[in-house]
Amino acid sequence: MTVDLHHRAVVADTHNDLLMAVTARPPRRWASFFRERWLPQLRDGGVDLQVLPVFIDERYRPEGALRETLRMIECAHVLAEGNADEVRLCLDGAQVDQTLAEGRIALVLALESAPGVDANVELFSTLHRLGVRVASVAHWGRTPLADGSGEDGTGSRLTSTGVEALREMERLGIIFDVSHLGASGVAHVLELATRPVMATHSSARALRDHHRNLTDDQLRAIAATGGVVCVNFVPSFLSDDPAEFTVARLADHIQHIAEVAGIDHVGLGPDFVREVLSETTPPCCEDLGFGEIDPLAALPGLDGPRGLPLVTEELLRRGLPEEDILKILGGNVQRLFRAVLR
Repeated sequence: MTVDLHHRAVVADTHNDLLMAVTARPPRRWASFFRERWLPQLRDGGVDLQVLPVFIDERYRPEGALRETLRMIECAHVLAEGNADEVRLCLDGAQVDQTLAEGRIALVLALESAPGVDANVELFSTLHRLGVRVASVAHWGRTPLADGSGEDGTGSRLTSTGVEALREMERLGIIFDVSHLGASGVAHVLELATRPVMATHSSARALRDHHRNLTDDQLRAIAATGGVVCVNFVPSFLSDDPAEFTVARLADHIQHIAEVAGIDHVGLGPDFVREVLSETTPPCCEDLGFGEIDPLAALPGLDGPRGLPLVTEELLRRGLPEEDILKILGGNVQRLFRAVLR
């Protein structure tokens, strides 16, 4: 039953930093490395819709951030073109639907904190032309657009340039991602947003009081925009007790968000940190803000995409209706992309 339901579902993963691992290889190997190393995992895990974040290591910031951003975007195009029988880089909701109907994996490009843009908001238009359809404006620290959640103590809202960025993203049809944004910044976005807002990889603060998670009020406000909150699988965002680093604890967060925001507003944003960092090198993994918990820790069986059927198994074990599980696994994200991406 689990395998049947999981592979019948549209499974959407809204945060997998696999581009970091692929771009660590020579460009001539990008397409083949993706096919050999990542495609089998995505297929085994039943992934149908994969958001590809462009995350820029500190070593490239600030001078080389835009260059590395363009390099990672080029990598996404190259691996898609080199594996066109299996994947497609999608630019709108119709392309996502068509790609899924053809049995291929739909890829969607995202920016994580957008350091390549900096204060030059007009570059969102350039990056949109290159395929970017989701973007956040901060990571752990401060940017010219906003403060990340690691700077919550500042109480900072969006800067005036950050407000301009939000307006420009809405004009272009780029979904604003509030994951990593500081609490006051999230509130500011939700005050101003006129289009659906997304959290690509955040969990429930009511269950784990971590600055990377969202409060119940924030969950309800994101749902009110028509957006989706995609649950992060990183153990330290789910609990402060290693004994609770389990698929059951992950399901607790999924159910909590569904109960607070509504079943139409929850998805999966795994953030398979261990899988990616095992294939890359420092300084990317020196300090990721996880505190004393090993950043390479993973939930049992969920260190990569292959483990995703375990989530379906746990939700079925809890007696969730099949219709609800289909929404959680990816139906909600597909609906959001169909409505917003253009």
